[in-house]
Amino acid sequence: MRRRKSQERELTADPIFNSKVVAKFINMCMLKGKKPLAEKIVYGSFEKIKSQLNEADVIKVFHKALDNVRPRLEVKPRRVGGSTYQVPIEVRQERGTSIALRWIRDFARSKKGKSLKDRLADEIIAAYKGEGSSIKKRDDTHKMAEANKAFAHFRW
Repeated sequence: MRRRKSQERELTADPIFNSKVVAKFINMCMLKGKKPLAEKIVYGSFEKIKSQLNEADVIKVFHKALDNVRPRLEVKPRRVGGSTYQVPIEVRQERGTSIALRWIRDFARSKKGKSLKDRLADEIIAAYKGEGSSIKKRDDTHKMAEANKAFAHFRW
């Protein structure tokens, strides 16, 4: 017998921009429960973006960067008769957003040299302009889905 489905907690919006996506991003950047530090890093990177792009509304830049990085398709392994096929599936909006946030965070963390605040700002600006590592990752994911389009009939 299956257990009951866990209840999804409602995420409270962040205090400065009143955005749930920013709150989710802060939570994703947090390490070992140090939320004030994560907030400082994220808001600091937003300030850096504001000064670099001379843009009044940082949230619009952030959302545009997320839209640019968000994958539309991904591949999921399906086992059919002893062999595993990479089946392309469409990505739901919510999952696409969390994948995009994860990619931006991970690529910012993997770079070395500057503070995380600067690296995060650089990655978001690059995504906003349609370049950078996270955009390349999205393109690779789409290419993989396109290459395996022949197995789309295994989707269920």
